[in-house]
Amino acid sequence: MASSLGGASVSQTDDFETFTPTTDVEPLKRAWRNEKAAPEILPFEASLVGRIKEQIQLMEDTIEEYSRSGIDPLIVSLYQMDLDRTQFLLRSYIRIRLQKIEKYMLYILKSDELFRRLSEEEITFTDRCSHDMKKHFDESVLSKLPNNYQDILRQSIISEEDDMVPEPPLDTFVVCKSKEYLEHIQLEDEEERASSRVEEPFEMEANVLHIIRYKPIKSLVESGRIDLL
Repeated sequence: MASSLGGASVSQTDDFETFTPTTDVEPLKRAWRNEKAAPEILPFEASLVGRIKEQIQLMEDTIEEYSRSGIDPLIVSLYQMDLDRTQFLLRSYIRIRLQKIEKYMLYILKSDELFRRLSEEEITFTDRCSHDMKKHFDESVLSKLPNNYQDILRQSIISEEDDMVPEPPLDTFVVCKSKEYLEHIQLEDEEERASSRVEEPFEMEANVLHIIRYKPIKSLVESGRIDLL
């Protein structure tokens, strides 16, 4: 009898070990790290989040079934810990994105590139927040100011651009590493190349940590060739 139970426990442990690698925890962890380190909002990982939600539902069903069946509590706790970890990463990933939306909402709304990076739920959230914020400022502050200063985007009507809209600091330095050998990375943008001496193109060895300004490598981050840490 003891041997049978022991064999069942080993089998259940093997099931957990074979089940865990099939989840998308590592890609989610990578997306979470990139989103957390990037100064701007990155494209929403729609397909990844969809798969993660399905896997969370599967793990919840498995835990419920195992609990009813009297499976070894240790096995159930392993599934529960994996479920908790996955839920934490997903919630944190979404929370970080919402914090960026709140901080750079007006800039995102005026940038087609950034607006296209939002999920449908984030677009709804952004529209509602911007409407509520504008209404609040209009009623509490702007309506009491002279007509020349009632714009939420500009300091006055004589301003030539939206100088009241905070922008993501793309010149922030980030810690990163590449997945492969990369060469000919230009660390200056067009304006810098036109006004100053151009440095030699930068090279990155695979899996070697670098501290670089985000702006020159943003396209490589978006394409998945560079990971932020």
